[in-house]
Amino acid sequence: MKVAFFDTKPYDKIWFDRLCESYGHTIKYFDYHLNEDTAVLASGFDAVCVFVNDTVSREVVGILCENGVRLLALRCAGYNNVDLEAARDRLRVVRVPNYSPSAVAEHAMALLLSVNRRTYRAYIRTRDNNFSINGLMGIDLYGKTMGVVGTGRIGRTFIDIARGFRMNIVAYDPFPEPDSSIKYVSLDELFSISDVISLHCPLTRDTYHLVNSDRVRQMKPGAIIINTSRGALIDTKALLDGLKSKKIGGAGLDVYEEEEDIFFEDLSNEIVEDDDLTRLLSFPNVLITSHQAFFTSEAMQAIATVTLENISAFEKDEELKNEIRA
Repeated sequence: MKVAFFDTKPYDKIWFDRLCESYGHTIKYFDYHLNEDTAVLASGFDAVCVFVNDTVSREVVGILCENGVRLLALRCAGYNNVDLEAARDRLRVVRVPNYSPSAVAEHAMALLLSVNRRTYRAYIRTRDNNFSINGLMGIDLYGKTMGVVGTGRIGRTFIDIARGFRMNIVAYDPFPEPDSSIKYVSLDELFSISDVISLHCPLTRDTYHLVNSDRVRQMKPGAIIINTSRGALIDTKALLDGLKSKKIGGAGLDVYEEEEDIFFEDLSNEIVEDDDLTRLLSFPNVLITSHQAFFTSEAMQAIATVTLENISAFEKDEELKNEIRA
């Protein structure tokens, strides 16, 4: 299979180049995001491989199909950036549903610990020989209530980690894990009783802006929110209002709803024109990482392996066990 690989970063090539030869595929790497302007670059390729910030709209699907592309291989779990209705009966779509739940769950806990104890601010201070601890006070996580939204593999792994801190766990999921020891509650109750809320659910029509101004009003004063799933789960305006009013005690964000063209890029010599992101970065109780929760060597190897296996299964006309349909 000839594969057009979009939004390529140096670390992508490490694992895909290492494994690709054994699967017999040929990859052409493009630095560009896939969108209406770049989709024509896939002309003559059998498959296209994309990541979270590539755009696979109805128009892009049309261009890909017109140029002979038969398979869209997502090297990620989420697929909210793909118009599945447009792809129906025209373009097969596969993904990597599971790669390393531990990677994301551990990063979520790292965000929580850092936001709570202000370790990122302490690092900057001590680098400047400032050894004052004023303003760095946190809370004990022991005995606090952790609200987990979404109890898939990542959510359940995060729950196991939080239990190690002896936190009281409550969770919400429209499809509760059967025969588990997880205490499920309604979303209203979860937001009203949790000291920490961690989001581990996909982005759908139902979860878009799950955290909005109404949910912020429901939150306990000083509650911390963690998001390692998808940026648009949180209404940024509502988050800013909650932080400014001090209703929200802190936020650890690995994703942002307008992250496309910002995250994964070096903009250190540029002026970031996103005013909301700039405001978020100005808060001392907000820690933002650039969609790196998945980024471990184990996860990268798993992503490359499953992606190439998906492509091989399509080539051999085998069952596509990781296919997604509208």
